[in-house]
Amino acid sequence: MVEHVVFDNEKDELVIPALAPVYEKLAQPMAWSIFRLAVGGMLVIEGWPKIIAPFAQVGFVENIGMYPGWFWSPFLAALQFFGGMFIAAGLFTRPVALANGVMLAMTLWFHVTHPYGDAFLTPAGIEALKAGGQQLFTPQALVRLKDGGHIFLEQVQGKAELASLFWTGGAFLYAAFGGGYLSLDRLLFRKHF
Repeated sequence: MVEHVVFDNEKDELVIPALAPVYEKLAQPMAWSIFRLAVGGMLVIEGWPKIIAPFAQVGFVENIGMYPGWFWSPFLAALQFFGGMFIAAGLFTRPVALANGVMLAMTLWFHVTHPYGDAFLTPAGIEALKAGGQQLFTPQALVRLKDGGHIFLEQVQGKAELASLFWTGGAFLYAAFGGGYLSLDRLLFRKHF
């Protein structure tokens, strides 16, 4: 039974007031839970390669000013992977989502301030691309890389920025409002952390 409504749906503010119970007892709990699973699941999926090789990003984290890299690389891997599990389950949701939100905001900042280069291929690569009878590129790759990969890298950059923005906002949403109706926080502690 729903005891606490995260976003109040006052009947007199709705176009169709009769739908208020549907919003409060079905739509809102399901949306809150499904999006929490998506945010947590994405963190788990993206964190898995980092958990397998926890020191693989030592150079990267030191490059953005986080020293010592041997500490921060495995710490951030664990935060992302295990934090994603906690968010998906709705356990200690607010502090874990806040920590991941900060990490994701740093990722967003990195994507914005360190865009991909202007070309994917070197001049020799472009010549190989244009050579007749070549077997190195598929027809789709020929179209995508005809300008050396400039448009392709712009698309990759845009997707990286938008994905980072979306997941950062999702993490901060749960940091602000908690795990919601179908969370372990609510089930085990009857509270939102």
